[in-house]
Amino acid sequence: MTTTIAVAGKGGTGKTTVCAMIIRYLTRQGFGPVLAIDADPSSNLNLVLGLPLNEQETVGHIREEMLAQVQADSSAGIMSGGLVSGLTKPDYFDYHIRSIMVEGDNVDLVAMGRPEGPGCYCPANNAMRLVLDRLSNQYQFVVMDNEAGLEHLSRRTTRNVEHLLVVTDPGQRGIIAARRVVELVKELNIEVGQTYLVINRVAGGEVPALLQPFVASIGAPLLGIIPEDKTLLAFELSGQPLLELGDESPVYQAVAQMMRQVLE
Repeated sequence: MTTTIAVAGKGGTGKTTVCAMIIRYLTRQGFGPVLAIDADPSSNLNLVLGLPLNEQETVGHIREEMLAQVQADSSAGIMSGGLVSGLTKPDYFDYHIRSIMVEGDNVDLVAMGRPEGPGCYCPANNAMRLVLDRLSNQYQFVVMDNEAGLEHLSRRTTRNVEHLLVVTDPGQRGIIAARRVVELVKELNIEVGQTYLVINRVAGGEVPALLQPFVASIGAPLLGIIPEDKTLLAFELSGQPLLELGDESPVYQAVAQMMRQVLE
C-alpha cells in the first residue's frame, strides 16, 4: 500500500527543505525507493535532492503536447479515443512520464511543471491522474512538494494524500498563507487524511508568544518546529544536496521526529 505525504506552504518558508528531509528519513529507514513529485511550478526539488532536471521535460509539457495532438486529431476529423500515434491517452502519458522520470539513489523524481494554459484539460488530467496513480502504486511512499495554491491536488491531477504538512516560518505572512492552505483543503473538498502544521526556522526552540494566537487559529495541529540552522545556507550557496546533511543536523532530527509521529 502506498502512503502519500504532501508538503505545502508559501514560497520561501522552506517546504522544499522539509520534503528533502522527509525523503532522507524514509530512505534511511529502508522505505526506498521513494517517488518524489515536484508539484511546484518553480521546480527546484531536484536541487535539494542532487538530481538533474530538464525544465522542458515535465508532466506539464507532456500535457500540452497531448492537448495539441488531440486538437490536431479533431481538426483532421479523427474522433477515436486514441491519438494519431495509435496510443490511448493513458498509454501516451505512461510512456512519456516514464521517459522524463529522473532516477536517483533510492529516490525517483517526476516534475509536474507549469500550470495549465487555455483550453480544455479535463481529458488530459483524467489520463494523467490514472497514470500517476499507476506509477505511484509501485512505491511504498510518495512525497509531493506543492505550491500554496494546491493546484494539482484541487484539480485531482495527483493522487489523494494521507498526510499533508503545511509549512510556515515564524512570520505573519507565512502563517496567514498556511491558514489559507488549510481552508483550501476544506473549501475544495480535497481528500486529505490528516493535515498538520510545521513551523520552520524557529529561533530559540519556541514559537514566539506574539505568534501563538495566529498558530492556534490555523485549524491544524502543530506537528513540530524546526530550528534555525545556518548550515543549510552553506549547503544552498555551495549547491550541495540537502540529502547529504548529517544525522546530527538539528533540521534533520526535527523532521525525523515528526515522521516518527506521523507514521506511528
